[in-house]
Amino acid sequence: MYVHLLIVLPLSNCDRFTSSASRRPADIADETRHRQRAALLGIGTANPANCVRQDEYADWYFNVTGSEHLTHLKTKMKRMCDKSGIHRRYFHHSESTIREHPILLGRGQPSLDARQDKLASAVPVLAAAAAEDAIAEWGRPATDITDLVVSTYSGAHMPGADLRLASLLGLRPSVRRTVLYLQGCTAGGAVLRVAKDIAENNPGARVLVACAELTLVMFRAPDDACPGTLVMQSMFADGASAAVVGARAEEPVELPIYEMVSASQFSIPETSDGRAAGVLNEAGLVFQPSRGIPALVRQNIERCMADALRPLGLGDGGGGGWNDLFWAVQPSGRAILDAVEAGLVLEEDKLAASRRVLREYGYMSGASMIFVLDELRRRSAGELGVMLAIGPGISVETMVLRVAGARESSSD
Repeated sequence: MYVHLLIVLPLSNCDRFTSSASRRPADIADETRHRQRAALLGIGTANPANCVRQDEYADWYFNVTGSEHLTHLKTKMKRMCDKSGIHRRYFHHSESTIREHPILLGRGQPSLDARQDKLASAVPVLAAAAAEDAIAEWGRPATDITDLVVSTYSGAHMPGADLRLASLLGLRPSVRRTVLYLQGCTAGGAVLRVAKDIAENNPGARVLVACAELTLVMFRAPDDACPGTLVMQSMFADGASAAVVGARAEEPVELPIYEMVSASQFSIPETSDGRAAGVLNEAGLVFQPSRGIPALVRQNIERCMADALRPLGLGDGGGGGWNDLFWAVQPSGRAILDAVEAGLVLEEDKLAASRRVLREYGYMSGASMIFVLDELRRRSAGELGVMLAIGPGISVETMVLRVAGARESSSD
Protein backbone atom coordinates (compact mmCIF):
# COMPACT_ATOMS: atom_id res chain seq x y z
CA MET A 1 0.00 0.00 0.00
CA TYR A 2 1.29 3.49 -0.87
CA VAL A 3 0.31 6.32 1.47
CA HIS A 4 0.87 10.00 0.73
CA LEU A 5 1.95 11.86 3.84
CA LEU A 6 1.08 15.48 3.27
CA ILE A 7 2.10 16.77 6.71
CA VAL A 8 4.37 14.82 9.05
CA LEU A 9 5.94 16.69 11.95
CA PRO A 10 7.51 15.44 15.20
CA LEU A 11 5.25 15.48 18.23
CA SER A 12 6.40 17.44 21.25
CA ASN A 13 4.79 16.92 24.63
CA CYS A 14 5.39 20.57 25.45
CA ASP A 15 3.17 21.87 22.60
CA ARG A 16 -0.21 23.05 23.77
CA PHE A 17 -3.34 24.30 22.04
CA THR A 18 -3.83 27.92 23.13
CA SER A 19 -6.78 30.15 22.54
CA SER A 20 -7.59 33.55 23.97
CA ALA A 21 -10.01 36.36 23.35
CA SER A 22 -7.42 38.14 21.22
CA ARG A 23 -6.14 35.02 19.42
CA ARG A 24 -8.99 32.69 18.52
CA PRO A 25 -8.61 29.58 16.31
CA ALA A 26 -10.37 31.34 13.42
CA ASP A 27 -7.91 34.26 13.66
CA ILE A 28 -4.88 31.95 13.80
CA ALA A 29 -6.00 30.06 10.70
CA ASP A 30 -6.29 33.37 8.82
CA GLU A 31 -2.55 33.95 9.29
CA THR A 32 -1.77 30.92 7.08
CA ARG A 33 -3.99 32.01 4.24
CA HIS A 34 -1.82 32.76 1.21
CA ARG A 35 -4.41 32.37 -1.51
CA GLN A 36 -8.15 32.24 -1.98
CA ARG A 37 -9.25 28.89 -0.59
CA ALA A 38 -11.78 26.49 -1.99
CA ALA A 39 -15.16 26.17 -0.33
CA LEU A 40 -18.17 23.88 -0.42
CA LEU A 41 -20.82 25.73 -2.41
CA GLY A 42 -23.61 23.15 -2.39
CA ILE A 43 -24.40 19.83 -0.69
CA GLY A 44 -26.76 17.00 -1.63
CA THR A 45 -27.58 13.55 -0.23
CA ALA A 46 -29.73 10.61 -1.36
CA ASN A 47 -30.82 7.14 -0.22
CA PRO A 48 -32.72 4.31 -1.91
CA ALA A 49 -36.37 3.84 -1.01
CA ASN A 50 -36.06 0.45 0.69
CA CYS A 51 -35.77 1.07 4.45
CA VAL A 52 -35.24 -1.66 7.07
CA ARG A 53 -35.46 -1.01 10.79
CA GLN A 54 -32.36 -2.13 12.64
CA ASP A 55 -34.32 -4.04 15.28
CA GLU A 56 -35.88 -6.08 12.47
CA TYR A 57 -32.80 -6.52 10.30
CA ALA A 58 -31.48 -9.81 11.73
CA ASP A 59 -34.86 -11.47 11.17
CA TRP A 60 -35.05 -10.08 7.63
CA TYR A 61 -31.46 -11.03 6.78
CA PHE A 62 -31.57 -14.60 8.04
CA ASN A 63 -34.94 -15.15 6.37
CA VAL A 64 -33.96 -13.79 2.95
CA THR A 65 -30.67 -15.73 2.96
CA GLY A 66 -32.37 -18.99 4.03
CA SER A 67 -30.19 -19.15 7.14
CA GLU A 68 -32.75 -19.49 9.93
CA HIS A 69 -31.08 -22.77 10.99
CA LEU A 70 -27.93 -20.85 12.02
CA THR A 71 -29.49 -19.78 15.31
CA HIS A 72 -26.15 -19.07 17.01
CA LEU A 73 -25.18 -16.58 14.29
CA LYS A 74 -28.61 -14.95 14.31
CA THR A 75 -28.40 -14.45 18.07
CA LYS A 76 -24.95 -12.93 17.64
CA MET A 77 -26.14 -10.57 14.91
CA LYS A 78 -29.07 -9.40 17.01
CA ARG A 79 -26.64 -8.43 19.77
CA MET A 80 -24.50 -6.57 17.25
CA CYS A 81 -27.50 -4.70 15.85
CA ASP A 82 -28.67 -3.77 19.36
CA LYS A 83 -25.27 -2.27 20.20
CA SER A 84 -24.70 -0.55 16.86
CA GLY A 85 -26.33 2.78 17.64
CA ILE A 86 -28.29 2.42 14.36
CA HIS A 87 -32.08 2.76 14.11
CA ARG A 88 -32.65 2.26 10.39
CA ARG A 89 -30.81 1.62 7.14
CA TYR A 90 -31.58 2.03 3.42
CA PHE A 91 -30.81 -0.44 0.63
CA HIS A 92 -31.03 -0.60 -3.15
CA HIS A 93 -31.49 -4.36 -3.03
CA SER A 94 -34.63 -5.97 -1.66
CA GLU A 95 -35.90 -9.45 -0.89
CA SER A 96 -36.86 -9.94 -4.53
CA THR A 97 -33.33 -9.01 -5.64
CA ILE A 98 -31.85 -11.76 -3.48
CA ARG A 99 -34.49 -14.32 -4.43
CA GLU A 100 -33.88 -13.69 -8.13
CA HIS A 101 -30.09 -13.93 -7.76
CA PRO A 102 -29.29 -16.77 -5.31
CA ILE A 103 -25.72 -16.76 -6.58
CA LEU A 104 -25.18 -13.68 -4.38
CA LEU A 105 -25.51 -15.72 -1.20
CA GLY A 106 -22.54 -18.06 -1.33
CA ARG A 107 -19.14 -16.77 -0.23
CA GLY A 108 -17.38 -19.04 -2.72
CA GLN A 109 -19.77 -18.42 -5.61
CA PRO A 110 -18.43 -16.58 -8.69
CA SER A 111 -21.02 -13.82 -8.35
CA LEU A 112 -19.08 -10.74 -9.42
CA ASP A 113 -20.67 -10.59 -12.87
CA ALA A 114 -24.18 -10.62 -11.39
CA ARG A 115 -23.27 -7.89 -8.91
CA GLN A 116 -21.60 -5.75 -11.57
CA ASP A 117 -24.64 -5.96 -13.84
CA LYS A 118 -26.84 -4.48 -11.11
CA LEU A 119 -24.33 -1.87 -9.94
CA ALA A 120 -23.46 -0.50 -13.38
CA SER A 121 -26.69 1.47 -13.60
CA ALA A 122 -27.71 1.76 -9.94
CA VAL A 123 -24.57 3.53 -8.68
CA PRO A 124 -24.67 6.52 -11.09
CA VAL A 125 -28.45 6.86 -10.69
CA LEU A 126 -28.17 7.19 -6.91
CA ALA A 127 -25.17 9.51 -7.27
CA ALA A 128 -27.17 11.68 -9.67
CA ALA A 129 -29.97 12.10 -7.12
CA ALA A 130 -27.50 13.53 -4.60
CA ALA A 131 -25.65 15.59 -7.21
CA GLU A 132 -28.83 17.22 -8.48
CA ASP A 133 -29.54 18.53 -4.97
CA ALA A 134 -25.99 19.84 -4.61
CA ILE A 135 -26.14 21.61 -7.97
CA ALA A 136 -29.54 23.10 -7.14
CA GLU A 137 -28.20 24.58 -3.90
CA TRP A 138 -25.09 25.85 -5.68
CA GLY A 139 -27.36 27.90 -7.91
CA ARG A 140 -25.60 27.68 -11.27
CA PRO A 141 -26.37 25.40 -14.25
CA ALA A 142 -24.84 21.94 -14.37
CA THR A 143 -23.03 22.92 -17.56
CA ASP A 144 -20.83 25.24 -15.47
CA ILE A 145 -19.24 22.20 -13.77
CA THR A 146 -15.66 21.90 -15.06
CA ASP A 147 -14.50 18.84 -13.10
CA LEU A 148 -16.10 15.67 -11.75
CA VAL A 149 -14.60 13.48 -9.01
CA VAL A 150 -16.44 10.24 -8.23
CA SER A 151 -15.71 7.64 -5.57
CA THR A 152 -17.23 4.20 -5.03
CA TYR A 153 -16.35 0.72 -3.80
CA SER A 154 -19.44 -0.63 -5.55
CA GLY A 155 -18.15 -2.21 -8.72
CA ALA A 156 -15.73 -1.08 -11.41
CA HIS A 157 -16.40 -0.50 -15.09
CA MET A 158 -14.84 1.05 -18.21
CA PRO A 159 -16.32 3.49 -18.96
CA GLY A 160 -17.23 3.97 -15.32
CA ALA A 161 -19.90 5.52 -13.15
CA ASP A 162 -18.33 8.94 -13.78
CA LEU A 163 -19.22 9.00 -17.47
CA ARG A 164 -22.74 7.73 -16.84
CA LEU A 165 -23.21 10.31 -14.07
CA ALA A 166 -21.99 13.12 -16.33
CA SER A 167 -24.55 12.05 -18.94
CA LEU A 168 -27.41 11.85 -16.42
CA LEU A 169 -26.64 15.36 -15.16
CA GLY A 170 -26.14 16.90 -18.59
CA LEU A 171 -22.55 17.97 -17.89
CA ARG A 172 -20.48 19.28 -20.78
CA PRO A 173 -18.53 16.74 -22.88
CA SER A 174 -15.37 18.63 -21.88
CA VAL A 175 -15.81 18.01 -18.14
CA ARG A 176 -12.63 16.56 -16.64
CA ARG A 177 -13.40 13.28 -14.85
CA THR A 178 -11.54 11.50 -12.05
CA VAL A 179 -12.59 8.24 -10.37
CA LEU A 180 -11.40 6.87 -7.02
CA TYR A 181 -12.19 3.18 -6.55
CA LEU A 182 -12.10 1.18 -3.31
CA GLN A 183 -11.12 4.06 -1.03
CA GLY A 184 -13.43 2.71 1.64
CA CYS A 185 -14.06 4.73 4.78
CA THR A 186 -11.75 7.61 3.84
CA ALA A 187 -13.36 8.21 0.42
CA GLY A 188 -15.42 11.22 1.55
CA GLY A 189 -12.29 12.98 2.77
CA ALA A 190 -10.22 11.94 -0.25
CA VAL A 191 -12.64 13.30 -2.88
CA LEU A 192 -12.88 16.63 -1.08
CA ARG A 193 -9.08 16.84 -0.79
CA VAL A 194 -8.74 16.22 -4.54
CA ALA A 195 -11.49 18.74 -5.28
CA LYS A 196 -9.78 21.37 -3.12
CA ASP A 197 -6.54 20.95 -5.06
CA ILE A 198 -8.31 21.20 -8.41
CA ALA A 199 -10.36 24.26 -7.44
CA GLU A 200 -7.44 26.20 -5.98
CA ASN A 201 -5.04 25.48 -8.84
CA ASN A 202 -7.37 25.97 -11.82
CA PRO A 203 -8.90 29.46 -11.97
CA GLY A 204 -12.66 29.31 -12.43
CA ALA A 205 -12.89 25.56 -11.78
CA ARG A 206 -16.11 24.26 -10.28
CA VAL A 207 -15.73 20.68 -9.07
CA LEU A 208 -18.60 18.28 -8.49
CA VAL A 209 -17.70 15.46 -6.09
CA ALA A 210 -19.92 12.42 -5.62
CA CYS A 211 -19.67 9.32 -3.42
CA ALA A 212 -22.11 6.47 -4.00
CA GLU A 213 -22.05 3.13 -2.17
CA LEU A 214 -24.34 0.13 -2.63
CA THR A 215 -23.80 -2.83 -0.33
CA LEU A 216 -25.03 -5.29 -2.94
CA VAL A 217 -21.35 -5.67 -3.85
CA MET A 218 -20.73 -7.35 -0.48
CA PHE A 219 -24.08 -8.94 0.35
CA ARG A 220 -23.86 -12.67 1.15
CA ALA A 221 -25.27 -15.27 3.55
CA PRO A 222 -23.83 -15.68 7.07
CA ASP A 223 -20.96 -18.13 7.39
CA ASP A 224 -19.04 -19.44 10.41
CA ALA A 225 -15.87 -19.37 8.34
CA CYS A 226 -16.15 -15.62 7.69
CA PRO A 227 -17.08 -13.77 10.91
CA GLY A 228 -16.52 -10.40 9.22
CA THR A 229 -19.70 -10.96 7.22
CA LEU A 230 -21.88 -10.36 10.28
CA VAL A 231 -20.05 -7.13 11.07
CA MET A 232 -20.62 -5.78 7.57
CA GLN A 233 -24.24 -6.92 7.39
CA SER A 234 -25.08 -5.42 10.79
CA MET A 235 -23.95 -1.84 10.05
CA PHE A 236 -23.32 -1.02 6.35
CA ALA A 237 -26.01 0.74 4.31
CA ASP A 238 -26.58 2.35 0.89
CA GLY A 239 -26.35 6.05 0.20
CA ALA A 240 -24.88 8.77 -1.99
CA SER A 241 -23.67 12.28 -1.28
CA ALA A 242 -22.34 15.11 -3.40
CA ALA A 243 -20.90 18.60 -3.13
CA VAL A 244 -19.89 21.43 -5.44
CA VAL A 245 -16.46 22.88 -4.64
CA GLY A 246 -14.93 26.10 -5.94
CA ALA A 247 -12.60 28.96 -5.04
CA ARG A 248 -13.36 32.67 -5.31
CA ALA A 249 -17.11 32.33 -4.96
CA GLU A 250 -19.17 34.56 -7.23
CA GLU A 251 -21.62 35.98 -4.72
CA PRO A 252 -24.54 36.47 -4.42
CA VAL A 253 -25.26 33.45 -6.65
CA GLU A 254 -22.63 31.25 -4.99
CA LEU A 255 -22.83 31.17 -1.18
CA PRO A 256 -19.99 29.23 0.49
CA ILE A 257 -20.94 26.78 3.25
CA TYR A 258 -17.54 25.63 4.53
CA GLU A 259 -14.15 27.08 3.64
CA MET A 260 -11.56 24.31 3.14
CA VAL A 261 -8.54 25.53 5.12
CA SER A 262 -6.11 22.61 4.82
CA ALA A 263 -6.05 18.89 4.00
CA SER A 264 -3.81 16.10 5.29
CA GLN A 265 -3.46 12.34 5.09
CA PHE A 266 -1.59 10.08 7.53
CA SER A 267 -1.13 6.42 8.23
CA ILE A 268 -0.87 5.03 11.73
CA PRO A 269 2.57 3.36 11.96
CA GLU A 270 2.76 -0.44 11.73
CA THR A 271 -0.87 -0.86 10.64
CA SER A 272 -0.45 -1.57 6.91
CA ASP A 273 -0.59 -5.32 7.56
CA GLY A 274 -4.09 -6.00 6.33
CA ARG A 275 -6.11 -4.48 9.17
CA ALA A 276 -9.53 -3.42 7.98
CA ALA A 277 -8.65 -4.94 4.62
CA GLY A 278 -10.89 -5.62 1.66
CA VAL A 279 -10.48 -7.35 -1.70
CA LEU A 280 -12.69 -7.40 -4.78
CA ASN A 281 -12.70 -10.95 -6.13
CA GLU A 282 -15.02 -13.27 -8.04
CA ALA A 283 -17.32 -13.47 -4.98
CA GLY A 284 -17.72 -9.69 -4.77
CA LEU A 285 -16.17 -7.36 -2.22
CA VAL A 286 -14.92 -9.26 0.82
CA PHE A 287 -14.00 -7.08 3.77
CA GLN A 288 -12.35 -8.18 6.98
CA PRO A 289 -12.58 -5.68 9.86
CA SER A 290 -10.19 -5.86 12.79
CA ARG A 291 -11.22 -5.83 16.44
CA GLY A 292 -8.13 -3.86 17.39
CA ILE A 293 -8.92 -0.79 15.31
CA PRO A 294 -10.80 1.22 17.98
CA ALA A 295 -7.91 0.79 20.44
CA LEU A 296 -5.37 1.88 17.80
CA VAL A 297 -7.49 4.92 16.99
CA ARG A 298 -7.82 5.87 20.64
CA GLN A 299 -4.05 5.58 21.16
CA ASN A 300 -2.96 7.46 18.03
CA ILE A 301 -5.64 9.97 17.11
CA GLU A 302 -4.30 12.87 19.15
CA ARG A 303 -0.87 12.58 17.56
CA CYS A 304 -2.43 12.55 14.07
CA MET A 305 -4.49 15.63 14.87
CA ALA A 306 -1.50 17.46 16.36
CA ASP A 307 0.53 16.83 13.20
CA ALA A 308 -2.33 18.05 11.01
CA LEU A 309 -3.11 21.22 12.95
CA ARG A 310 0.24 22.41 14.25
CA PRO A 311 1.22 24.02 10.91
CA LEU A 312 -1.83 26.25 11.37
CA GLY A 313 -0.63 27.30 14.82
CA LEU A 314 -3.29 25.26 16.57
CA GLY A 315 -0.95 23.17 18.74
CA ASP A 316 -1.89 19.70 19.98
CA GLY A 317 -5.16 20.31 21.74
CA GLY A 318 -3.78 19.64 25.20
CA GLY A 319 -5.86 20.59 28.21
CA GLY A 320 -9.16 20.03 26.42
CA GLY A 321 -8.43 22.47 23.58
CA TRP A 322 -9.89 20.09 21.02
CA ASN A 323 -13.31 21.11 22.32
CA ASP A 324 -12.78 24.62 20.93
CA LEU A 325 -13.33 23.08 17.47
CA PHE A 326 -16.34 21.45 15.82
CA TRP A 327 -15.90 17.86 14.61
CA ALA A 328 -17.20 16.12 11.48
CA VAL A 329 -16.09 12.54 12.11
CA GLN A 330 -16.80 9.74 9.65
CA PRO A 331 -19.39 7.57 11.48
CA SER A 332 -17.71 4.23 10.70
CA GLY A 333 -19.32 2.54 13.67
CA ARG A 334 -20.13 3.34 17.27
CA ALA A 335 -16.81 1.92 18.52
CA ILE A 336 -14.77 4.23 16.24
CA LEU A 337 -16.73 7.30 17.34
CA ASP A 338 -16.23 6.31 20.98
CA ALA A 339 -12.49 5.87 20.34
CA VAL A 340 -12.13 9.33 18.76
CA GLU A 341 -14.13 10.88 21.57
CA ALA A 342 -11.98 9.18 24.23
CA GLY A 343 -8.65 9.79 22.46
CA LEU A 344 -9.28 13.54 22.10
CA VAL A 345 -11.22 13.88 25.38
CA LEU A 346 -14.12 15.46 23.54
CA GLU A 347 -17.28 16.69 25.19
CA GLU A 348 -20.30 14.47 24.63
CA ASP A 349 -22.05 16.75 22.14
CA LYS A 350 -19.02 17.16 19.85
CA LEU A 351 -19.84 14.03 17.85
CA ALA A 352 -23.62 14.46 17.97
CA ALA A 353 -23.88 15.06 14.20
CA SER A 354 -21.87 11.93 13.39
CA ARG A 355 -23.90 9.82 15.80
CA ARG A 356 -27.16 11.06 14.34
CA VAL A 357 -26.12 10.19 10.79
CA LEU A 358 -25.11 6.71 11.96
CA ARG A 359 -28.40 6.32 13.82
CA GLU A 360 -30.68 7.47 11.01
CA TYR A 361 -28.90 6.01 7.96
CA GLY A 362 -26.44 3.33 9.08
CA TYR A 363 -22.87 3.39 7.84
CA MET A 364 -22.64 4.41 4.17
CA SER A 365 -18.84 4.28 3.98
CA GLY A 366 -17.39 7.22 1.99
CA ALA A 367 -20.80 8.76 1.36
CA SER A 368 -21.34 9.27 5.09
CA MET A 369 -18.90 12.19 5.41
CA ILE A 370 -20.93 14.70 3.43
CA PHE A 371 -24.06 13.54 5.29
CA VAL A 372 -22.28 14.60 8.51
CA LEU A 373 -21.30 17.98 7.05
CA ASP A 374 -24.91 18.48 5.98
CA GLU A 375 -26.08 17.66 9.50
CA LEU A 376 -23.48 19.90 11.15
CA ARG A 377 -24.49 23.00 9.25
CA ARG A 378 -27.95 22.71 10.82
CA ARG A 379 -26.35 23.06 14.27
CA SER A 380 -24.52 25.90 15.98
CA ALA A 381 -21.19 24.10 16.20
CA GLY A 382 -18.55 26.84 16.11
CA GLU A 383 -16.35 28.69 13.61
CA LEU A 384 -13.44 26.34 12.96
CA GLY A 385 -13.49 22.57 12.89
CA VAL A 386 -12.00 19.32 11.66
CA MET A 387 -13.34 16.76 9.20
CA LEU A 388 -11.90 13.35 10.09
CA ALA A 389 -12.15 9.95 8.39
CA ILE A 390 -10.40 6.74 9.40
CA GLY A 391 -10.10 3.83 6.99
CA PRO A 392 -8.15 0.79 5.77
CA GLY A 393 -4.46 1.04 6.24
CA ILE A 394 -5.03 2.40 8.88
CA SER A 395 -5.26 5.74 7.07
CA VAL A 396 -6.42 9.01 8.60
CA GLU A 397 -7.82 11.69 6.30
CA THR A 398 -8.33 15.16 7.75
CA MET A 399 -9.47 18.56 6.59
CA VAL A 400 -9.68 21.77 8.58
CA LEU A 401 -12.89 23.66 7.83
CA ARG A 402 -14.19 27.10 8.65
CA VAL A 403 -17.88 27.96 8.62
CA ALA A 404 -18.31 30.50 5.81
CA GLY A 405 -18.98 34.01 7.08
CA ALA A 406 -17.56 33.29 10.54
CA ARG A 407 -14.48 35.41 9.82
CA GLU A 408 -16.48 38.50 8.94
CA SER A 409 -18.99 38.16 11.78
CA SER A 410 -16.24 37.56 14.36
CA SER A 411 -14.34 40.74 13.47
CA ASP A 412 -16.96 43.09 14.87
